[in-house]
Amino acid sequence: MLQYATRRLLLSIPTLLFISFAIFMLLQLAPGDPMAQVPLTVPPEVKEKMREALGLGEPAHVQYWKWLVQVGWTEPKVFIDWLTRDSALLGWLPDTNLYQGELRVISWQTRSPVMDIVIQRIPQTLWVVGVAYVVAILIALPIGVYSAYRQYSVFDQAGTFVTMIGFSIPPFFTGPLLIVIFSVQLGWLPSIYDTTHVVRDWESFKVQLQQMIMPVMVLALQITAQLSRYMRASTLDNLNQDYVRTARAKGLTEAIVVMSHVVRNSMIPVVTVIALGVPAIFGGAIITENVFKVNGIGQLLLTALFANDLPMVMTLTFIFAVLIVLFNLIADVLYGILDPRIRYD
Repeated sequence: MLQYATRRLLLSIPTLLFISFAIFMLLQLAPGDPMAQVPLTVPPEVKEKMREALGLGEPAHVQYWKWLVQVGWTEPKVFIDWLTRDSALLGWLPDTNLYQGELRVISWQTRSPVMDIVIQRIPQTLWVVGVAYVVAILIALPIGVYSAYRQYSVFDQAGTFVTMIGFSIPPFFTGPLLIVIFSVQLGWLPSIYDTTHVVRDWESFKVQLQQMIMPVMVLALQITAQLSRYMRASTLDNLNQDYVRTARAKGLTEAIVVMSHVVRNSMIPVVTVIALGVPAIFGGAIITENVFKVNGIGQLLLTALFANDLPMVMTLTFIFAVLIVLFNLIADVLYGILDPRIRYD
């Protein structure tokens, strides 16, 4: 398994290089000029110097190579220095000084390093998107298993009805609907997510939970609807297999048959949906983050697109590509853990 994971990681390097080059060339075809927002009072020679500082006066292949070096070499050194600097305060790791002032990926919109902005936005996204995904998994898997085990029961019919609602209603409808009900009419929950809120004690933690409830509900509804249907279909397929009848004939209890045999084998196709859904939900949370004013990765990507901030857009899309490749590998590794018959020799 270790050799397979190492081989897959090595093969992912040319894949990511090709993806990054394709993204870069596509973004080069996008219309617009980042210098369009510069005031008219700025002299032309100053504008030209600003254009050269942003790398706009160089050929496309030179811009791509510089971006690749900055993302693949400079930014990891900055990240390692940041980790070791904070860890050194606790005495865990020695402080490093790998970054020596090299040029970093600069946002055309904010004129600041792209990765600094991304690191600032990640906690907000994890608070909302991460919690929503975990909640959806914890709810969807038991619902899918029980719906399959009690096929065509009242519980199964109700679950099918709720999942159809989750599939049919988009977030830009459920989000404002929850705001109208719980914020405007009832006044229970805040309608705007306060990204400046800091959790220091139990009271501030309760405030954080209150402002998380509605965006988490919107995202979890969609994810639960998808995962529960996959889990139900996979469980139904395994309940009719010969090994289930054999396990029952041996005298095993129904709980052991379902939990130890059926659920484990049913998780194999669902693992793919869960693993590949992690990077997808980061990009799919754009609407929800904008509805509730969550300054996360999704809203950052949307504002960068509107501002024609190509370094920011390219870096974020490349991060999504890395997450897809990484979680695809995690899914393949989990296959071997869930099913001993799968071997990567």
